[in-house]
Amino acid sequence: MRLRDFHYDLPADLIAQRPLPDRGASRLLALDPLREGCRDLFFRDLPRLLRPGDLLVFNNTRVMRARLLGHKDTGGRVEILIERVLGAREALAQVRASKSLKPGRWIDLGAGVRLLVRRREGDLYRLGLTEGSFADLMSAQGHIPLPPYIQRPDDASDDARYQTVYARHSGAVAAPTAGLHFDEAMLARLREMGVAFAEVTLHVGAGTFQPVRVDDLDRHEMHAEWIDVNEEVCRQVHSTRAGGGRIVAVGTTSVRSLESAAAEGELRPFRGDSRLFIRPGYRFRVVDAMITNFHLPESTLLMLVSAFSGYRPVMDAYRHAVEARYRFFSYGDAMFLSRNAEDTAQEDAMLDQSSSR
Repeated sequence: MRLRDFHYDLPADLIAQRPLPDRGASRLLALDPLREGCRDLFFRDLPRLLRPGDLLVFNNTRVMRARLLGHKDTGGRVEILIERVLGAREALAQVRASKSLKPGRWIDLGAGVRLLVRRREGDLYRLGLTEGSFADLMSAQGHIPLPPYIQRPDDASDDARYQTVYARHSGAVAAPTAGLHFDEAMLARLREMGVAFAEVTLHVGAGTFQPVRVDDLDRHEMHAEWIDVNEEVCRQVHSTRAGGGRIVAVGTTSVRSLESAAAEGELRPFRGDSRLFIRPGYRFRVVDAMITNFHLPESTLLMLVSAFSGYRPVMDAYRHAVEARYRFFSYGDAMFLSRNAEDTAQEDAMLDQSSSR
């Protein structure tokens, strides 16, 4: 398939710039490609789509205050996005400046804090602190790194609303946005009806917002993200399957975590980086259903959900969502997707043929 196969037209006014006052007030588009197709619901209707014995898998990453503002030692403005903290005084970061920074130069953040540019590592820079820690620095001076399509500065409300209520492990530069719809009342309601919970960790990197720059998807190099799927999660998945329950991933990050841990054919504990690129033709090993937000045109996340529920059903659902004026992206509405278990190889082959003409 080609990049252009994943384009859709989206009016700018459907891109949510702020969250709704209540986490659970969002709409929910349910897509079951093998049964009733699309249904327009609200997130409060989620319990109707789940069953006792199902396992909800959440990503418990916590968004860092990863955006820092400063100046080069020559005076030019610099914007830093911490991608990964490597130690108390070292980090990898994206750096925006008028010109590329050279090793040995300094970035002044004010208040007597300076960062040393150690070296370039691909598209990132390795930065060092002379004193203190990056954790303290981000706490004191950092901003919540809102996605580029949210065209406003972060404010105090984003400190809470751009985090899930179950966020535990700091390390992400973007929220696992499907989880933003859950509040404590919904979690309690699901527990009472017999739905079980499990937690994985995937620290979402800034690469999630990078556009795919090649039309031939075979040439796309997926960005790496750090994942932790522990032995207890594997036990919960196996137990759920044995009891006839479904594995329901909350967000594409939970999907990538579980499927990365099952890349060798069987779900096993996994800790480390993954570059798993899920697109139509991929055969899912773990996940039966997922909750997700709406994704950008031509993005790898749109490709993932198209692989999960089928290319045509998903693209039709997106067109419906635009017509019905759903709210899109991080602070937008949600989808509940059932997996298309039918063999879609013939459909994928037909799409490949049409794309190559």
